[in-house]
Amino acid sequence: MEDFFTWVGRTLGEIIRFVVDLLTGFFANIGNAARGFLDGLSGALGIPPSLISLIILVIGLWLLWKGIRALMRRAIVAALIWLLLGVVVLSWLIY
Repeated sequence: MEDFFTWVGRTLGEIIRFVVDLLTGFFANIGNAARGFLDGLSGALGIPPSLISLIILVIGLWLLWKGIRALMRRAIVAALIWLLLGVVVLSWLIY
């Protein structure tokens, strides 16, 4: 009877170990893929791959999106302001 419970414990331990190794490999590959994506994006834009630069990039793209949405609502003055702000913010990064 003791051998049976030893076998059950060992099998359960191996299953847990397999799941942990699988998840570790999965999340490590996601991290490497995200790092590669951000390095490629920053390299193509000519910006440093720092967190501040990426945040400013997102803010600039958000401002451009607001300008496009204002154009769709036919708010020309608001669209010009949002688009100008977006271009100014993005021009700080891309040189």
